[in-house]
Amino acid sequence: MNKINIIVPDLPESINDATVVKWHKKIGDIVHSDDNIVDIETDKVTLEIVSPCDGKLKEILEAVGQIVKSQQIIGYISQIDHVQNNILNENIIEKKEKILNETKTNQHFTPSIRRSMKIDQTKNDLQDIKVGIETKKINKNILDKEKNNTSEHRVKMSRLRQTIAERLLYSKKTTAMLTTFNEVNMKPIILLRKKYGEDFEKEHEIRLGFMSFFVKAVVQSLKKFPEINASIDKTDIIYYKNFDISIAISTPKGLITPVLRNAENMSMSEIEKKIKEFSIKGFQNKISITELIGGNFTITNGGIFGSLISTPIINPPQTAILGMHTIQDRPMVVNGKITILPMMYLALSYDHRLIDGKESVGFLVSIKNILEDFTRILIDI
Repeated sequence: MNKINIIVPDLPESINDATVVKWHKKIGDIVHSDDNIVDIETDKVTLEIVSPCDGKLKEILEAVGQIVKSQQIIGYISQIDHVQNNILNENIIEKKEKILNETKTNQHFTPSIRRSMKIDQTKNDLQDIKVGIETKKINKNILDKEKNNTSEHRVKMSRLRQTIAERLLYSKKTTAMLTTFNEVNMKPIILLRKKYGEDFEKEHEIRLGFMSFFVKAVVQSLKKFPEINASIDKTDIIYYKNFDISIAISTPKGLITPVLRNAENMSMSEIEKKIKEFSIKGFQNKISITELIGGNFTITNGGIFGSLISTPIINPPQTAILGMHTIQDRPMVVNGKITILPMMYLALSYDHRLIDGKESVGFLVSIKNILEDFTRILIDI
């Protein structure tokens, strides 16, 4: 048998290391090529390491909780060639057939022996029931005692949650963050979705959501305010010519921000499909590291959880983030008359070291104007 290494895949330069979070196989287990054998977690995403061959897991070098680096060997597999694999499968089949034959043979005992076996089995069953009842009583007493004496449940933070916490604190400490607010009448967008939503879904096989409208409005507004599509590098300002928009996605392990690359070149349907793909992959922990790297501006939607208003925290090294919120019917004055409109509060958190109040307010007003009259996109105003 050949000894094959289990190796940590290449991690991007921005990722220093990873943590072993789960071995799906134990030493001696049979593994097949492309079986997921171990999960590792970086500060951005969970990665699956699959078996490079058929064989048996021979050795685990790094246990759960250990820190590992790119290209590090974390275990070994004893490779099984096709001949050995066939022999192994034949042995398994032979064992199954033997057990089946023994079971069939037992059916040919004499009536007196079968009655004796039945009586013995009944005695054993009754004994098992008694033991089971006593065990349940003991377990219940233990559980009741724990409930009475324990008022907390302590678990270790995941690597992703630790990183989120660190980045949030870093953002608060290293940016001069302010938040400005505005509100937008969502009725025009709602009417557009109602009018064209069915045709859009038939044509593109994806629902027309709100996020694609916001992405388009953000890109158009970033073109007018280049300071917001920029970052600070020591004493330099880096202005980005591309428009890579990070979209905040909630996952079972925490919030991640995959990136829409070159969003200025994407159609509405492409934006909707990519965001749906991010959501599914995020829920399945399938987001790749490359999908999380970069991004010049972030959009987050607390409205899906019912948030009416909030102050989102900047995602460094970006200098601004847009917060969407829940749509709520409110009385508004239009042409001197009170009318009920579906309104949304918008929040723009920005780094005041680079962005002044004039730019931040103007940027938010631009987004508001586009959303309330989406034809502005067509004539570039």
